[in-house]
Amino acid sequence: MSDRSGFSAQTLAVLAALCAQQSQWCHGYALARQTGLKSGTLYPILIRLADRGLVEACWQDEPQPGRPRRHLYRLTADGLAVAAAALAGAAEPAAKPGTRAARPTSGAVAQAVQQ
Repeated sequence: MSDRSGFSAQTLAVLAALCAQQSQWCHGYALARQTGLKSGTLYPILIRLADRGLVEACWQDEPQPGRPRRHLYRLTADGLAVAAAALAGAAEPAAKPGTRAARPTSGAVAQAVQQ
């Protein structure tokens, strides 16, 4: 189920994790640990966000010896603005009387909104 921003709770969790480290490149494994998402959920989200120009991705320049190169991700300037608006919208209660209360957000989303 998605909220008023059009993003699913899982996508909001990814955006929140990326917002927490705005200027740093993050690898997928770290994002998976932060969000609690499985790779089959996380990587399609990252691909969709990259396709929309909200996330940029690159390959790690110098991997650790004996380790494969990692794909790294970070928010673009547009991505940061969209993420901030989406996370703020996710934290707001429903505006109209008689509507259902907003579902509780994940810890990553709530944490990013408080920052």
